[in-house]
Amino acid sequence: MNYVPGDLREQLAHVGYDVVQAGLVCGSGGNLSARIPDEDAVWVTASGSWLDRLNRSSFASVRISDGAPVTIGSVPQPRVEPTSELALHLALYRARPDVNAVVHLHPQTALLLDALGEHIRIVTTDHAYYLRRVSTVPFRLPGSTELASLTAAMAADGTDCLVLSQHGCVVMGDSVELAHKRARNLEEAASLTYRALTAGRLENLRDCPEQFLDRLSGSTAVSV
Repeated sequence: MNYVPGDLREQLAHVGYDVVQAGLVCGSGGNLSARIPDEDAVWVTASGSWLDRLNRSSFASVRISDGAPVTIGSVPQPRVEPTSELALHLALYRARPDVNAVVHLHPQTALLLDALGEHIRIVTTDHAYYLRRVSTVPFRLPGSTELASLTAAMAADGTDCLVLSQHGCVVMGDSVELAHKRARNLEEAASLTYRALTAGRLENLRDCPEQFLDRLSGSTAVSV
């Protein structure tokens, strides 16, 4: 295993540090969660957390079915207020039993493209492999049940990458590592799309070859 081993909170803290250092977001621009194995519960970042300063005490444990706080293990955890986007995370876990990690960020390039009315192009084989497709959720107020319900409904068909219009993005995976890779590839795809736009060549930007897309649709064993 070449990813961060051990506690899910430490894996999520690694994601937070990385996306800030990579320039995807400013310090508190998003929130993170992971499903706790064998529990009807998730670890989710506390309200107002700086993503590049997370540690184990930066996470609240919350029951998926009703959003109530829960105690995990025999050692009491510090009681912290979960993110204001808790409803979004819980709705996605309820709609997608296959999802074990949710990364919600406010990535600059993806949001700029959305504000310009442009969709993110799937250019490379990495983008195709990790993102498959990117859907856009119409604007709803951040933190609202309307946003949570609409996003979960749009993710129910297996879409793992969604842009929340003029707000952020949500990426999901069956592991923290996969969600992390999807977040990075989404912003890279957005960056390439924007560079083509500023060069005046967006209409010439080619999508990932159909040959590779056909292989993806026919098998999940394709490696990149």
